[in-house]
Amino acid sequence: MPYLISDDLPATPAGQRFREALDRPGILRLPGAHNGMAALQARRAGFEALYLSGAAMTASMGLPDLGIITVDEVAFFIRQITRACGLPLLVDGDTGYGEALNVMHMVRVFEDAGAGAVHLEDQLLPKKCGHLNDKKLASAADMAAKVAAAARARRHLVVIARTDAAASEGIEGAVARAKLYVEAGADAIFPEALTSVEMFREVRERLPGVRLLANMTEFGRTPSLTAEAFQELGYDMVIWPVSSLRVANKAQERLYATLAREGQTTAMLPEMQTRAELYDLIGLNDFEALDSSIAQSVVPDWNR
Repeated sequence: MPYLISDDLPATPAGQRFREALDRPGILRLPGAHNGMAALQARRAGFEALYLSGAAMTASMGLPDLGIITVDEVAFFIRQITRACGLPLLVDGDTGYGEALNVMHMVRVFEDAGAGAVHLEDQLLPKKCGHLNDKKLASAADMAAKVAAAARARRHLVVIARTDAAASEGIEGAVARAKLYVEAGADAIFPEALTSVEMFREVRERLPGVRLLANMTEFGRTPSLTAEAFQELGYDMVIWPVSSLRVANKAQERLYATLAREGQTTAMLPEMQTRAELYDLIGLNDFEALDSSIAQSVVPDWNR
């Protein structure tokens, strides 16, 4: 049902619902959803929580993932996704958009927009995708101060600390930073860009009792593992951050190439969501029923 008339809209804060999902047995699977439509499709597939990637947001805007976008731009994405699907959402908070006060502002804006969780990373601006080279790290103390600021400002938001230290400081450095971030108030740790199963296992063994998030991004440094494999390694959450955008972009690329070559879209019809499927997913008739002045739409008989 659409959010305007749904009789099962969540009454509890998004952060509480994210914690409840995390407390359920098994690993929490968080597919990336880069807009409201992707969120609806993910919910229909059966997922109970979602992830909003900074890389997917910026790429959807035609921008690189270098820490360019603002808190308010991210809040726009949060609102459309949570309004569309009602699921608890983990949001990529990049470096916090500044120092401690900026982080506190970000936390409140994200909570007000409907986020259930956020992760902060210990890079310096301009930041990079965690699977690229030459990342510049903030000091562990400066990052811990941001985590503490986020924990102080949140009312219900789950705070996850991401460390990119494995690439330059090894597991030793990443674990040391993770322990400091947990002491500062992080609810979980996101060790980014681990390059082997052994690294994932070692981080798990050296951080007993700490909730851990794994990143299963394509075309990166992490080997391809299933959600079940990460669960067996002892991880509590797994994200597929940019998958929805990658698939959508590739499909659009084929569409435009076909249209430019043939002057029509007929060859692409089997790959398209039909009008009826779209209207069903977004609840068009349910919205129309809210206003008696709107006649219910009838899908054209296309097969002729």
